[in-house]
Amino acid sequence: MRTAVYPGSFDPVTNGHLDIIERSAKLVDKLIVAVLNNKSKSPLFTVEERVRHLQIATQDFKNVEIMSFSGLLVDFASKVNSNIIIRGLRGVTDFSYEFQMALTNRSLNSDIETLFVSADTQYLFFSSSQVKEIAHFGGNIDNIVPPVVREEIKKKMKDI
Repeated sequence: MRTAVYPGSFDPVTNGHLDIIERSAKLVDKLIVAVLNNKSKSPLFTVEERVRHLQIATQDFKNVEIMSFSGLLVDFASKVNSNIIIRGLRGVTDFSYEFQMALTNRSLNSDIETLFVSADTQYLFFSSSQVKEIAHFGGNIDNIVPPVVREEIKKKMKDI
């Protein structure tokens, strides 16, 4: 069975992330979407909330599983018997960073391969950080995030 890991903070998950998930799930037998628990960041949503958002948003994808992790990605990939890491790319800036990370991961575990999946053109311009900023200032995020996230962002923004 070919298993791939698609890691990220997903704070919040966007329609761009879902596009990468849907397209990547067609390439493998099992896709694990791995939500990073990075204690050095101050996310809008808890890890548990982000996992729940992804579970709801991907419920129709039969070969997708949502998990959280902390620590080194290569260690997590080995733990779940995967030697494939999926990374989404929006542009040249993403590529530079992701290429460096791919080389680092490969130096830590030479069995790991990174596959880059380019974002669909309709999602090239939106990052999770931009979604939070747009929402913070009352902008329309309806076409950028799945419905479950849209409603929860609006609730969180009222509390900020």
